[in-house]
Amino acid sequence: MIKRILVALSGTPLTESAVQRALELAAVHGAEITGVTDLDLAKVANVGPVPMGAGAAATELVEHRLQITEQLVTEAIERFETACTKADVSFGVVRETGNPYEMLTSLCRYHDLTVAGLRGLFEYGIFHNPDDVLIQLIAKGVRPILAVAQEHRPVRRVLAAYSGSMESAKALKRFVQMRLWPDLTLKIVCFDKGGDAEGLLADAAGYCRSHGYEAEVEHVDGSPIKGLLEHAGSWKADLVVMGSSSRARIFQHLLGDTTLHAVRHAEIPLFLTQ
Repeated sequence: MIKRILVALSGTPLTESAVQRALELAAVHGAEITGVTDLDLAKVANVGPVPMGAGAAATELVEHRLQITEQLVTEAIERFETACTKADVSFGVVRETGNPYEMLTSLCRYHDLTVAGLRGLFEYGIFHNPDDVLIQLIAKGVRPILAVAQEHRPVRRVLAAYSGSMESAKALKRFVQMRLWPDLTLKIVCFDKGGDAEGLLADAAGYCRSHGYEAEVEHVDGSPIKGLLEHAGSWKADLVVMGSSSRARIFQHLLGDTTLHAVRHAEIPLFLTQ
């Protein structure tokens, strides 16, 4: 059960999908939604190297970028307010300036779920965000995150990646405890665990059963890094549930190789936690 949803109004093609998903969940759970925008003034002012004598032109460019971004932020808020009003869902708006990661970290403390696009954050068609945006959000403590794809479709079939690690168990437990979608088909898949897979899957399915989900299970030989998304596609999953795993390198330490690959290549929503 959730009661407060935070949704990033990023001004990208994914924003509409994020708002739709938040409205859908708010209707099911009787939740309120907070739409948040962020105008990163430091990013607006970063126009790259300025040649000698071009200071006035650079200042003019910054002012132009600021004006356009402010307009796009306002338009994103107006579309959000219209959608919430039409759906008769309680909502609020937070309009911020500054570092988006710190801002979202602060706001997520008082929300049950953060909904954002799979790629890009507060771009408004002006800026570029790196592919690791979701990794940085989770590293800052923003979790759980429902990262949406551009195509909005009902969530009826959910694939949960489970390795037996504490991190993947936490993700699965968080998902079933929240009961975002009470009626769905849940499948738990375990990759490359040999003889351990049967016991791991049986225990995971038993836990889900205690929370009202009858999960089917499958052990798949091979690496989950590419295999997970391929399996999700062949099974026609509408959502993938993933946790993190411990690795030495920084990105892999934050999310793990499999989740990092999914974040960068998924075309369906991901439920991410750590």
